[in-house]
Amino acid sequence: MTSAEIRKQFLDFFASKQHQIVPSAPIVVKNDPTLLFTNAGMNQFKDYFLGNKKAENPRIADTQKCLRVSGKHNDLEEVGVDTYHHTMFEMLGNWSFGNYFKTEAITWSWELLTEVYKLDKERLYVTIFEGDEKEGIPRDEEAFREWKKVIPEDRILLGNKKDNFWEMGDTGPCGPCTEIHVDCRPDTERIAVEGKTLVNNDHPQVIEIWNNVFIQFNRLKDGSLEPLPAKHVDTGMGFERLVRVIQGKQSNYDTDVFTGTIATVEKITGKKYDYSNSKQAIAFRVLADHIRAISFTIADGQLPANTGAGYVIRRILRRAVRYYYSYLDYKQPLLFQLVPVIASQFATVFTELAQQLDFVSKVVKEEEDAFLRTLDKGLKRIDDIIQSASTSTIPGKAAFELFDTYGFPIDLTRLIAAENNLSVDEPGFEAEMQQQKNRSRAATAVDTEDWVLVNESNENHFAGYTDIETRTRVSKYRKVKAKGKEAYQLVLENTPFYAESGGQVGDSGTLNFDGETIEVFDTKKENNLIIHFCESLPAAIDAPVLAKIDLLKRQSTAIHHSATHLLHAALRQVLGVHVAQKGSLVNESQLRFDFSHFSKVSDEEINTIEQIVNQKIRENIPVVIKEMGKDEAVAMGAMALFGEKYGDKVRVVIIDPNYSIELCGGTHVGATGELGLFKIKSESAVAAGVRRMEAVSGLVAEQFITEQLTQLNAIRETLKNPKEILKAVETLYADNNELKKKIESLEAKQLTLIKQELLQQVETINGVQFIGAIIEISNADGLKKLCFDLKDALSNYIITLAANIEGKANVAIAVADELVSSKGLEAPKLIKEHVAGIIKGGGGGQKTLATAGGQDASNLPQVIEKIKSLL
Repeated sequence: MTSAEIRKQFLDFFASKQHQIVPSAPIVVKNDPTLLFTNAGMNQFKDYFLGNKKAENPRIADTQKCLRVSGKHNDLEEVGVDTYHHTMFEMLGNWSFGNYFKTEAITWSWELLTEVYKLDKERLYVTIFEGDEKEGIPRDEEAFREWKKVIPEDRILLGNKKDNFWEMGDTGPCGPCTEIHVDCRPDTERIAVEGKTLVNNDHPQVIEIWNNVFIQFNRLKDGSLEPLPAKHVDTGMGFERLVRVIQGKQSNYDTDVFTGTIATVEKITGKKYDYSNSKQAIAFRVLADHIRAISFTIADGQLPANTGAGYVIRRILRRAVRYYYSYLDYKQPLLFQLVPVIASQFATVFTELAQQLDFVSKVVKEEEDAFLRTLDKGLKRIDDIIQSASTSTIPGKAAFELFDTYGFPIDLTRLIAAENNLSVDEPGFEAEMQQQKNRSRAATAVDTEDWVLVNESNENHFAGYTDIETRTRVSKYRKVKAKGKEAYQLVLENTPFYAESGGQVGDSGTLNFDGETIEVFDTKKENNLIIHFCESLPAAIDAPVLAKIDLLKRQSTAIHHSATHLLHAALRQVLGVHVAQKGSLVNESQLRFDFSHFSKVSDEEINTIEQIVNQKIRENIPVVIKEMGKDEAVAMGAMALFGEKYGDKVRVVIIDPNYSIELCGGTHVGATGELGLFKIKSESAVAAGVRRMEAVSGLVAEQFITEQLTQLNAIRETLKNPKEILKAVETLYADNNELKKKIESLEAKQLTLIKQELLQQVETINGVQFIGAIIEISNADGLKKLCFDLKDALSNYIITLAANIEGKANVAIAVADELVSSKGLEAPKLIKEHVAGIIKGGGGGQKTLATAGGQDASNLPQVIEKIKSLL
């Protein structure tokens, strides 16, 4: 049975049990501050569990793209080393939202595994929650009774809270779970050692394949549990593991989920995959795993970056590059060649990758090119570190520099160190890493208290498409603390405040409680809950509320949002239909639009785009907004964004059916004439294959043009009102360059004269030739050049030159190679230990030449004397 057939049988089985089959949510998470990526099948259904939203169908099943790079069994550095953990994986799942519970969930699990997939019943074990006396939670007797109906009691095992009690987080819905494990060992091993002794003991052939979670409690901030009014079922079965078991393989990577990718890597590199634990075999597994995570996250809208979710993707990609570079001896981009293989494999399951194949391949290749260049620099840097190592250990700080600056994972540094008979101070590295994590946590930590209910209500309605103010009530609130500041988050039953989403910023405004006014400084979504951010609470939180938005901010923001739609359509008209939105920011002061395009947009193209948009504004086209089924919207040509999760009903914004039709939940103007004017401020590159435009519209565009004309008039007056201002600026620029060349020529002659004078001042102190002088020079580079020029006329020397340049101290020190090796007199050490404190500054450089700058130029004579005294 192929993996595609196995996936289809799962979905067909639950469709036959009246489950609605829904598409996977994007792997990149939005509107959830607790997650960067979808890491479980239940993520897209959190609102149902939290009671923020009612499920249209109480029974759902799907296959979900997930990504995990940390947590239990999910250390990135272990992926590929073992044969059953992954970064990206598919999670098959079925859910019940207040519908069926343990009886049906357990019965259907057993039916699917043993009757549809025909797994050997004698190889299956199940675990149930043993209870927790400390928390007053009894053993899960209901699950035990249901399992006894189908499996011998000696294969029903008790699990502790760690393994058999699932929690969404520190607070929130939770409950006991029952796991199904399978023993894949040969019969001889099964006879020798009972499988039940190996369950949950990290045996590579005795593995969990399905977890059924029974959500029946809510965890409060104080740690206590309260029963949920409605009980839910949340199950998850790792697709890759299931395929391995059904296909009778000893490794996930031996299944047809991965063999096509591995075969392609063999063809590209000329190397063979040998199914072992050699570094070469691990490299094959790393590539087969990582390319899936990289491809689908980029397709879902997350570009590699230096922070947040983007850094996770960059880290995964660089780990893959390091493996093929070091262990497959492949020194050019490889990963991008695998993207078409993944796109083809999942073309009917996760279609977004095949639809963006060229774009994703381009992004991956440029990331590979960049890291391969960095890798070369990093290897040179580690050579410097090895050469300067005073002991047989590379310091932890140096190892962390290689990780942080050059992207070297610790095991690569360890490998290179071992090749040079060195070790790595790994505790020191971990200490540096922990310091960075602590700084990051301190910067982003948010302490959130429990919700305080004010008015029992499940209403959280957005009325802001039609109303700028509403009379409503607070349903609940909570206190939050971040970066030392306290704030309050309020949920209203009915609100005109737009919550930040789709690139549009959240509304601000006021809440009036019986005459007491509270400012709302931001509005955001947490899952689908609209949350109003306030700095304080009113005296009467349960009083009726008049919620009123900042109308001027909303109007200007709506202008920029409608302008974004006009721009998007114009870009596709001028540059081509390959243009797709890759990110946006819409606020009251401007719009920022990121889009897929592989070259710089020319000035001529920008002018054409502006002309098209402004023509559409002058036509005063009505902005028509309709709600309809998603399939109907797509059929009429509406553009949907990759990485967005849409419901069955969607909101469609139409600006001339022949020009712009987009799915959009933002706020807009009534007609394009309200925009008044549109002007592009800048165009630049953001990432591989992604360009960015920043533009303004409405009153902000008028102000921008006025500012630009004011500056232009000021320049004209400064240049004495020439007839042709551009020609006058070009002449001024040419004259300036000519003068610079003359100054450089004079400075070169000056340096030659100074060099001759300094050579007359050489002192020999204990066999060392010493030059120390304060000189008059106009730039710090001259000090370095003089050191270079002087050393050719000296041997066994130390040169110390200083200058007062515009009131700042500047120092350069050069040391002969023989003094570095024989006396340990390294220029950076001299700067750090003997110069920096005197001039109140700092600096650094190479062992034989270093420079420093400081605030105190009055002590330069002391610098010369200090270095001289060392001799």
